[in-house]
Amino acid sequence: MIQLFIDRICRLFIFLMVVSLALMVVMVFGNVVLRYGFNSGITVSEELSRWLFVWMTFLGSVVAVRNHAHLGTDSLISRLPVMGRKVCFVLAHLLMLFICWLMFRGAWEQTGINYGTTSAVMEASMAWFYSAGVLFAALAGLMIAHDLWKLLTGRLAESELIAISESEDDVPHGQQATPAAAKEQA
Repeated sequence: MIQLFIDRICRLFIFLMVVSLALMVVMVFGNVVLRYGFNSGITVSEELSRWLFVWMTFLGSVVAVRNHAHLGTDSLISRLPVMGRKVCFVLAHLLMLFICWLMFRGAWEQTGINYGTTSAVMEASMAWFYSAGVLFAALAGLMIAHDLWKLLTGRLAESELIAISESEDDVPHGQQATPAAAKEQA
């Protein structure tokens, strides 16, 4: 059930990232044309593009956590026996959960602090800007905890104990990357 929720939310985030990127391109290009061609511009385009970029980055990070698409190295872990890999997996996931907690707490505080503050041009609450970090930390923490739960309940395959990608090309878009899947593509 959690896996289904994670899959659906990631598909939604991929769609939102595409829309955000398209809007950013249209607004920035349109603003450049208006400035140089007509000596005018759309005031809101710079600020909204910046907000969309921040949100797109955090949404993409959630999708990357789900796909295990963050780059890393496995030179030490791949040489360990299975029990060593499991210990390292647990330690790494506990550290990532701690970092998610720190991000959540910091972003939550910034959201609260900036709730009454509005942006210069759009005059929208700056809490919306900082809430991208809250969303990322909560969802990434959920995904990391789910992977840890799968290990502790014995539902995680040995091939999934090394959850990194050595190259961007190893991760098929929209699919979960595992070392076994990366070897199949090679």
